[in-house]
Amino acid sequence: MATDLQRFMSGLKRRNPGEKEFHQAVEEVAADLIPFIKAHPKYDELQILERLTEPDRIISFRVCWQDDQGNVRTNRGFRVQHNNAIGPYKGGLRFHKSVNRSILKFLAFEQTFKNSLTGLPMGGAKGGSDFNPKDKSEHEIMRFCQAFMTELYRHIGPYTDVPAGDIGVGAREVSYLFGQYKRISNQFTGTITGKGLAFGGSLIRAEATGYGAVYLLDDMLQAQGQGLEGKSAVISGSGNVATHAAEKLIDLGARVLTLSDSSGFVYDKAGMTQEKIDWIKDLKERRRGRIKEYADEFGAEYHEGARPWGVTADLALPCATQNELNEGEAKTLVANGCIGVSEGANMPSTLDAIHVFQNAGILYAPSKAANAGGVAVSGLEMTQNSMRLSWSKDELLERLRKIMAGIHEQCALHGRVEGGRVDYVKGANVAGFIKVADAMAAYGVI
Repeated sequence: MATDLQRFMSGLKRRNPGEKEFHQAVEEVAADLIPFIKAHPKYDELQILERLTEPDRIISFRVCWQDDQGNVRTNRGFRVQHNNAIGPYKGGLRFHKSVNRSILKFLAFEQTFKNSLTGLPMGGAKGGSDFNPKDKSEHEIMRFCQAFMTELYRHIGPYTDVPAGDIGVGAREVSYLFGQYKRISNQFTGTITGKGLAFGGSLIRAEATGYGAVYLLDDMLQAQGQGLEGKSAVISGSGNVATHAAEKLIDLGARVLTLSDSSGFVYDKAGMTQEKIDWIKDLKERRRGRIKEYADEFGAEYHEGARPWGVTADLALPCATQNELNEGEAKTLVANGCIGVSEGANMPSTLDAIHVFQNAGILYAPSKAANAGGVAVSGLEMTQNSMRLSWSKDELLERLRKIMAGIHEQCALHGRVEGGRVDYVKGANVAGFIKVADAMAAYGVI
């Protein structure tokens, strides 16, 4: 099987040179899928994995806009429409200086499996731009979003492709993007999710990714006769996913010790409270401040330029960005007694770090399963838009909890290995693959 994987990856790298993030995402999945496909020859005969690692299309376009000084600025925009076998393309838009084809292809590839796991009819896509909204004025962000949508609108629609937010694209940016789409198309449709409640958005969308990562971690612990009550947790990030993961952990009785941003992390030995989390939300969403201010306000430790994985804790939730947790840090977590990891960010652990977790036999929920709560509620927003209604917060929380429980059941079903242990990486990869692969096989060779 190792030879088969090497042969497959050699061909993929030859066809996609220099795209290291995409290579990493595919290798992690292919390692589990190649043995599964060998045991189910119909997928091999139809070359499903080869087809699934080639996006349906990649759209690249120029985005021109003017800054506040009247200077003409140029950025590059993308939309990777990866696979729509089980539903319209669905996936976020990312505005960050690091955005390139490789990153968006890995995100769209992962999104295809993630959306499949939710059980909702959504295909996989991702998009964005190398535009960096940091330090830009409100008017500059508005002008950029309008210029970006002026090109993107022709490639999306409620039955074609439904974008949402991601890093650098929050409620403000989604509002500008949707406003421009509505202006150009002369239609009010659910073409973008993550909208404001005043114009078709859904309750608990902001909470969904962080809550979902905690729900799945709780299910994993419950399957071993444990729970979150009394457990300590380290979290990276301080944005939407991280703060809501912290909020739900506290709600379920765990003690949150850390949050971080690109400048460093804070370590609150006393444990964070809901009031402290609310303070951080205001810091990041309204004041646009740095996490160091939390240490100054509450007397916590601040570790500049560092990540929180050296802090001893029972649980770890990487909720910042890709490849933020490496092999050495994974070994430190395991040595310090960490028993569970749930990924709130997309592919935050390197392949070597994943292998450390798997070899140690600790509970490890990969991002395609753990952070599926966000796109699940986006899918529920699409349903509400189509039905012209709005569900209550309690109804949506119940639906989210059921979706995450269903993901756990699928992972447990397909991830059982020798000794009765569940390999959640294998389970997520195989379960996400089967639904998409069966749909692709049913369509014939297209």
